Amino acid sequence: MNKKPPLVGKVVVDAMGSDRAPQAEIDGALSAARDLGIGVVLVGQTEKVEPELRRCGWRASGDFGIDFVEAPEVIGMDEPVATSVRRKKGSSLRVGARLVADGHADGFISAGNTGAAMATAKMVIGMLPGVDRPALAALIPTKGSKPTLLLDVGANSDCKAEHLAQFAVMGEAYSRAVLGVSRPSVGLMSIGEEEVKGNELTKEAFPLLRDLSNINFVGNVEGRDVFTGAVDVIVTDGFTGNVMLKLSEGLSEAMLSMIKSELRATARTKTGAMLARPAFRNIKRRLDYSETGGAPLLGVKRIVVICHGSSNSRAIANAVRCVKEFSENRASERIEQNVGAGRGLSVAVEARGLAAVGE
Repeated sequence: MNKKPPLVGKVVVDAMGSDRAPQAEIDGALSAARDLGIGVVLVGQTEKVEPELRRCGWRASGDFGIDFVEAPEVIGMDEPVATSVRRKKGSSLRVGARLVADGHADGFISAGNTGAAMATAKMVIGMLPGVDRPALAALIPTKGSKPTLLLDVGANSDCKAEHLAQFAVMGEAYSRAVLGVSRPSVGLMSIGEEEVKGNELTKEAFPLLRDLSNINFVGNVEGRDVFTGAVDVIVTDGFTGNVMLKLSEGLSEAMLSMIKSELRATARTKTGAMLARPAFRNIKRRLDYSETGGAPLLGVKRIVVICHGSSNSRAIANAVRCVKEFSENRASERIEQNVGAGRGLSVAVEARGLAAVGE
């Protein structure tokens, strides 16, 4: 008989999402259930998921803390978002999100089609009261001991100033609730520190953020500030944020590759590499996206974490950990308290004659 760990809540994982599906999702789910003591519900096509589960020794729902729910359809990476989400009601995304919306789990994880995952979360799980648009938040490693929370990194390519102000409030609440920062500093991404610098969006957003009494707004920041750790939360539109995220990932891979190549160049550098191996291993771990698992989608009623399509089992397990921490720290409630009640934001918007958030 399989020994089951004491389970704390449940997390739904889209087993059909990643490039390595369903193996990465299954291995990650098993690891998370074992190490975190949390139940995981895998959702996907029976003919693909159950054989892999059985190879791991799983025989029935509850074994190893893993349940399985069938979803006969899959939304592919190249499918149009709007039509596929509505048409494929039996997709792993729709079925998984419905389980969360109906209260059978605390959160949802997918490494599949990002646009479809976000659309499904908004449509099926729903938005927090007062939130107009959700935002993807990514933890960026810095030269300091703490990461920078960057949002939005891809949920909204085009934004209005009030959306950026809303992202600032959500990011600040997440930083306090989950990352444990007592008074997070919040910066607005621009091309100069002065208030007059930037495009029309940043110039319009600056006074909104400045007038938010419930956040510690420090003004404009520049691209280089993302990696210094000097600012806890940086706000930008989804187009800019996604470019920055992909740039940082590519730069990290290139730098690690160049360092590895140089260290293998001569016998002397190889000797030095052996001595410095622990330090290089630690740096690689800090830069590895699988350590954070994925990007939480802030603003929906339940936590949704969207992972890389190339996620491995470690990334999936860490995404489950992210959901667990988010739920335990009641982050959604704290975000709702700040945004839903419109503390400071609606006042700032009305003061400038802008349309109310959500209209």
